[in-house]
Amino acid sequence: MILRRFAVTTASIGSLFFAALAGYSQVRLEIRTVNTQTLRTQQILKGERLGTPTVIAGELRIPPGEGRLPAVVLLHGSGGLGSAQQQWAADLNAIGIAVFLLDSFSARGITSTVNDQTQLDHLAMMVDAYRALGLLTQHPRIDPNRIAVMGWSKGALAAVYASMERFRRSYAPPNIEFQAHIGLFTPCNTRYTDEQKTTGKPIRLFHGTADDYVAIGPCREYVRRLKMVGVDIDLTEYSGAHHSYDTPRPNGEPLQFPQGSTTRNCSMIEAEDGVVLNAATHKPFSYSDACVERGPHIGYDEAATRETKRAVTAFLIARFGLGSTSPAPGR
Repeated sequence: MILRRFAVTTASIGSLFFAALAGYSQVRLEIRTVNTQTLRTQQILKGERLGTPTVIAGELRIPPGEGRLPAVVLLHGSGGLGSAQQQWAADLNAIGIAVFLLDSFSARGITSTVNDQTQLDHLAMMVDAYRALGLLTQHPRIDPNRIAVMGWSKGALAAVYASMERFRRSYAPPNIEFQAHIGLFTPCNTRYTDEQKTTGKPIRLFHGTADDYVAIGPCREYVRRLKMVGVDIDLTEYSGAHHSYDTPRPNGEPLQFPQGSTTRNCSMIEAEDGVVLNAATHKPFSYSDACVERGPHIGYDEAATRETKRAVTAFLIARFGLGSTSPAPGR
């Protein structure tokens, strides 16, 4: 269902990038609703499909051109959609990729989960992403065989673990899957059953070594485990970069969230019946556990941002076969 549909110029998007690229001075916007379910982590891990019916929305940005285009579903972090996603959308549009900025918060009455992550479970955003995938496959301008998913922090967990085959079977549209999974500052500290059994599509992680919001160590271990079974996965590290390093700040100094909760020192594991245990206590994990701390930081890093955008755009250009006469192979 389309709520509104119109075209905007580069000035209204606020992207200077477009001004330098002939043929990309105008982008079509479509506000689309997405019928989804709000599920708790245990329900998702048990493969349940019926939760609270929810209608969320997203902004589809289609660059000018003809024919079917590749697309990327963008999943925001705990602060909701922000300037980082806006700029990434502009940059991806500029290389001929449509983007769908999915808002998992507003329709659920959530502004931010920074101080209270229990408002929406991380994996619930994965269900949203798969519902968005189903919507995009029906769009006349989108190539259903060239859709990727990219997320930040809370949304990165959803984007990356959507690669698991068990989740694809439960929540993806029939015979359709994401062609790539990209995560920035991904929480990798929960070990899910059958995590190594993926769809076979490539996974790319990007993380700062100074991140005190989402620890990088568990991602190193996650990548190592998946590489051992032949999964196409890579982690790119940026020395000294903080959490949300791609979000510019006026004074450039790291910003602390005194009441922001972080599980950087927690390790969790999926047990029977979809229960997630604290690996240290072997009891069901709770945000009241001693390992949960407060006061993490975010901080902008221009060099890390530039290199991440270079790497991601090069990866997607190759993956989607942009600049060639045929799309990239399905693997």
